Amino acid sequence: MIRAVYSVLWWLLLPLLPLRLWWRGRREPGYWMNVGERFGFYGDAKTTRGAVWIHAVSLGETRAIAPLVDRLQREAPTRPILLTHMTATGREAGRALFGERVQQAWLPYDVPFAVRRFFAHFEPRAGLLVETELWPNLTDAAAQRSVPLMLINARLSKRSARGYRRIASLTRPLLQKLAGIAAQSDADAQRLRDLGAHDVVVTGNLKFDVDATPAQRERGASLREMFGASRAVLTLASTRDGEEALLLDALARATALPPTTLVVLVARHPQRFDAVAALLRDRNIRHVRRSANAAVDAETRVVLGDSIGEMFAYYIASDVAFVGGSLLPLGGQNLIEPIAVGVPTLIGPHMFNFAAASAAALAAGAALQVRDADQLFSTAARLLDDGVERERMRAAALEFIAAHRGATDRLWRWLEPRLR
Repeated sequence: MIRAVYSVLWWLLLPLLPLRLWWRGRREPGYWMNVGERFGFYGDAKTTRGAVWIHAVSLGETRAIAPLVDRLQREAPTRPILLTHMTATGREAGRALFGERVQQAWLPYDVPFAVRRFFAHFEPRAGLLVETELWPNLTDAAAQRSVPLMLINARLSKRSARGYRRIASLTRPLLQKLAGIAAQSDADAQRLRDLGAHDVVVTGNLKFDVDATPAQRERGASLREMFGASRAVLTLASTRDGEEALLLDALARATALPPTTLVVLVARHPQRFDAVAALLRDRNIRHVRRSANAAVDAETRVVLGDSIGEMFAYYIASDVAFVGGSLLPLGGQNLIEPIAVGVPTLIGPHMFNFAAASAAALAAGAALQVRDADQLFSTAARLLDDGVERERMRAAALEFIAAHRGATDRLWRWLEPRLR
């Protein structure tokens, strides 16, 4: 009964969804592409049936699966891969990372007719949902067609678990229809079991296996030269709405930070680049946009990182990095990337989406936690003035990453028999 109510709500929302796509497409035109796919209409596009289907909803999940895609293609080079997304940034990242190596499509909205058309069109041999992509009608349609559906790199925060528990009559049957779950940590696995999941194993976090490519490292070196080899560089990465204002106001108060320090500010979502540029103008902060590819002179205080696919390069060009989404209660963003390239990393107080990785990084000395924007800049100033401490954190970061690699191998050992 509750799933019927859920489906009715989707039907009621259907007339509004094209309007939502149009609205989002004003800032991200990718949302205007292949709109019919959102409703299960895939036209006559060339389709290789029997693919391993991976659903990576957005940017972070798409980056995380890169080692798995490489492994799939190495172990079974003739087996096609279908990659689906829900966000324009995820689809763009998939195209940049994998090119023609995979087929890409939008995952349809979770309406019965749309998900049935998806399965009828692609006929995947198995489906891999990345992290916490739980859709009742999609899962039911997969079960009806005997398509094994697995949740991989699964994570579930305490907050999300409480939310799912309130609708247990919807989530419990969903979890029990999955063919298996590969969780990031013991805590994630236990929360999923408590909600009714079965066949749950712990394989680790795929994001530990993601590393900068030679091209990204070369791009990072070029950025560092552009920023000025003799200047200290502090990167404020993956910031979310509301955080940039806090950070820029705190920057104005940060007397301990050397005035020659270059701050690189990279908002999480591309559609917000212009809004962040407006914040910089309103505060009369001298800045340049990365997209302008202009010289960064000594008077430039901030570089606005308004580019896609260069996050590793920004980190490589940095002396210290802060990972956003964590100053406000938003759950945090991926702190593993800066640590993976040995950058001393700061995080805010709200990292509940990366709780296990954050706790482990802090315990290893690979990251430091700050309570607010003012402490962020005072801590950054201290680190920029202390080369010995930065080197200690760099060594701890690389040791920490090395100790946690191997999730792809563990996942593959669990996954490969199921794909047969």
